[in-house]
Amino acid sequence: MSNWKNLELFKAIQFNPPERITKGEIAKKIAMEKLTPFEKKIKGFEFAEYSAGPKFRNGDTLVAKITPCLENGKTAQVDVLENNEVAFGSSEFIVLRHNEKTISDFIFYLAKSPAFRKKAIGCMEGTSGRKRVNEGALKMQVLPIPDISTQQKIASVLSSLDSKIELNNRINSELEAMAKTLYDYWFVQFDFPDTNGKPYKTNGGVMVWNKELKREIPQRWKVKSLDNAISEFTKGITTKYVEKSALINLNQKVNRGFILERQYLKYLDESIKIPESKYAKEKDILINSLGQGTLGRIHFFCEKTNKIVVDQHLFILRTNIQKTTPTFLYHLLSSSAYKLQIERQITGSTGMQMLNASNLKDIQIILPELNITELFEKKVYPFYGKVANNSIQNQQLSELRDWLLPMLMNGQVKVGYITTENATYEQEEVVRMAAEPNQ
Repeated sequence: MSNWKNLELFKAIQFNPPERITKGEIAKKIAMEKLTPFEKKIKGFEFAEYSAGPKFRNGDTLVAKITPCLENGKTAQVDVLENNEVAFGSSEFIVLRHNEKTISDFIFYLAKSPAFRKKAIGCMEGTSGRKRVNEGALKMQVLPIPDISTQQKIASVLSSLDSKIELNNRINSELEAMAKTLYDYWFVQFDFPDTNGKPYKTNGGVMVWNKELKREIPQRWKVKSLDNAISEFTKGITTKYVEKSALINLNQKVNRGFILERQYLKYLDESIKIPESKYAKEKDILINSLGQGTLGRIHFFCEKTNKIVVDQHLFILRTNIQKTTPTFLYHLLSSSAYKLQIERQITGSTGMQMLNASNLKDIQIILPELNITELFEKKVYPFYGKVANNSIQNQQLSELRDWLLPMLMNGQVKVGYITTENATYEQEEVVRMAAEPNQ
């Protein structure tokens, strides 16, 4: 630890460094909602007229200074700008920039560390629900800071894990886009392969008027209630949570639609007997039935596991494979037209809205010929297997990164040697995976 020094933060970091954007100028703006808790990447920006707010460049770290965003981990590194471009953001950001004693990547990971977050939370002032960090007090807080060489090694270890996570996320987004494109081509434009392998509608396939949908659909396609296309429709289960166990609970906060935000998974008492139907099964379609801001989200569960129990605030739809296929049904219900229909089944007053199960099952859906949806399943379902594997690996990588972060930041782990006496076999395996290129 001889190359570490205890420093007041203002000696290692520039707080809200001066930059210039003329008042009234149109520039990129990053709002608070563009930061995701504990994620390095910023989720986009908008163009807006500058009037006030902190200014920053690529490489700067943005830290939320207001409750509950700070406590929830909203911290990100700017990388969405052009060279020498200056942007601005929410007045509730603190901007951190390196100086001659630090590097940008180290500052980002320092700002994410439990030690920094504890200091920042301790500097909050104000009434309950409106607390903000006193930046003057935060600048005076003392933390151990290593030399530049050690900072580079620490940042390299943690960045390699974040880069792997970002690569998996990009692959997942591309696979999702490919699946949606094929769905639209086959089942919206009706150019699925005909008996000769040519696009059906483009090559003169017969279309007939359907009075329920009030539009033309391919001959021999049917329109039935959703209930006709599913073999099982149920809700999850209510039970007590425990701090940690092998029995995992998938709640409505986890369900983000295409992906599961696994950091919000909870755990159940393993001694409780859970009905088999309440476990998430491969190719289940999960729909949030309750929850402010989460209602109606649809997820296609493609993991091969028997340890995840579905929460009571989600519907579980299991496909009748004699009528259609799970991958087609998921895409159908996720399409903009049917998501609108699902939203129409929401009942209740503000704050207590929920999906009505009976009405949901009565939704009229289009059912193509089974051989077409089976071909679609064969082509597209492997994408979702890859997405599920990438998502599970990302959870492991995130857990490893968060396990390493505090130890690297206080010198507990020797830089250059991730494997320590405290590392589990699984953590060592994840390090190995992180170093491998994606297959």
